Amino acid sequence: MKLILLGTGGYHPNDRRHTPALLLPECGVMLDAGTGVFRAGGYLERPRLDVFLTHAHLDHVVGLTYLFNVIRVHPLEEIVVHARPDKLAAVDEHLFSEALFPKKPPIELRPLAEEVRVPGGGRVVHFDLDHPGGSIGYRLEWPGRSMAYVTDTTARPEADYVAHIRGVDLLVHECYFPDDKADWAATTGHSCVTPTAQVARAAAAKRLVLVHHNPLSTDSDPIGVETARAVFPETVLGEDLMELEF
Repeated sequence: MKLILLGTGGYHPNDRRHTPALLLPECGVMLDAGTGVFRAGGYLERPRLDVFLTHAHLDHVVGLTYLFNVIRVHPLEEIVVHARPDKLAAVDEHLFSEALFPKKPPIELRPLAEEVRVPGGGRVVHFDLDHPGGSIGYRLEWPGRSMAYVTDTTARPEADYVAHIRGVDLLVHECYFPDDKADWAATTGHSCVTPTAQVARAAAAKRLVLVHHNPLSTDSDPIGVETARAVFPETVLGEDLMELEF
């Protein structure tokens, strides 16, 4: 299974990174819909797209307004956006308000089920995360492979969500700050390096990919990835358009 990182930054895009969007082109699944969404048309392989939102903060949903151009590049027969009802209501009322973006793309806003079946014999389940305004993470499983996506939360190896990601082949986890900004991580509901690596170790994940980086840093390594590798050696710094097999 291939995962493409369409956007690996947080809050706003910079010259190096767009905001969160992860694409599994073989099964037509997208995780979050940030500014990286505009790239999806060149990778999609199916006539249906299922978008799973973690929450409705703007950096994770604004790309829904880009779907007109995605379907010009890759025509889609159906687009379903899955999220908790309050988040869908926020998207519908505010993002697609007449004053802000009056023409809604051809999407169905569907309240998130406890389990969603996806092509290839896969399933998507979700779990709660601690973040201002609320957020959720996702675990995706197919026969013989699995991944989890955790963003917009403060990493702690003792957090409840660790049980839901245990043993995954690939863990994609936010890492907004280096360790010297741990106070900012706690204040804003985001993660820094060492606790994120400790989460991967506690969950016995096979690989860790760090995403959702602070856009104020345009360095090639905005968070100090070697610090993470000292705790969890199988750590990769996510980059836009990186392709990962799991």
